[in-house]
Amino acid sequence: MNLHHLRLFRAVAADGTLTGAARRLNLSQSALSTQIKGLEASLGHDLFERRGRSLVLTEAGRIALDHADAIFRTAEDLAAVMRETGNVRRALRVGALATLSRNFQMEFLRPLVGRRDVEVILRSGSQAELLRDLDALALDVVLTNMAPPREADTLWLVHQIGEQPVSLIGTPKRVARRKMQVLLRDEGLVLPAKDSALRGAFDALMARYGVSPHIAAEADDMAMLRLLAREDAGLAVIPPIVVRDELTSGLLVEVAQLDGIREHFLAVTRERRFPNPVVAELLTKP
Repeated sequence: MNLHHLRLFRAVAADGTLTGAARRLNLSQSALSTQIKGLEASLGHDLFERRGRSLVLTEAGRIALDHADAIFRTAEDLAAVMRETGNVRRALRVGALATLSRNFQMEFLRPLVGRRDVEVILRSGSQAELLRDLDALALDVVLTNMAPPREADTLWLVHQIGEQPVSLIGTPKRVARRKMQVLLRDEGLVLPAKDSALRGAFDALMARYGVSPHIAAEADDMAMLRLLAREDAGLAVIPPIVVRDELTSGLLVEVAQLDGIREHFLAVTRERRFPNPVVAELLTKP
């Protein structure tokens, strides 16, 4: 068995027929069939079963395909690293949860600003999309505030890179000299979405206080929470880093930190034989 056999096997698995795969590979159907049979003999299992005119993976075939994909991903990773060796610039591919604070993202990447030897490629998306790309080696690191699920065969490495208190923040005219529990009861609140860890912690705090809050708005995007606070839609429950510029300018003020609620910022990487050294620089910065 060698990489050539696995490449042909993947082509047949992708096409579902010997005829189509042979055409794409510029091989005769008989030659391709011989190679696949040789691979099956070396593994000791049938990899395909015929259903009509199509070839469908057996259970052994699915396992073999998973391993073949992993082998080729590793080979592609190696080739990419070797191509970049000696280059002046190195690419860093960063995925960031679409709802994550832009200010936090900038803080993480700040050590790279102005460096001529690093090209930062930044994309946003959902947690599932970003983890898929990280698994496929299309990303080097994912920034998030939600820990990915850990399973027995997980390849994720989860690094906590920061945490922030969560505060009650609003415009100066909305904030009066009242106790926080009174504000929470009487003022309209701008809250994170119900499926967020931050909202769960806030709801638990309200239960402890015995307060039924008036919800003026809720959003799953920190940028939208920031805009709603600026527009005086209500008192926002957000980490101060999200509205750092507004707090500095006085456009918004921090009323109080919420007891026991903190936002955790995580960097998720994947076990790799050739990790991007720029990621290690960022994760070990003081």
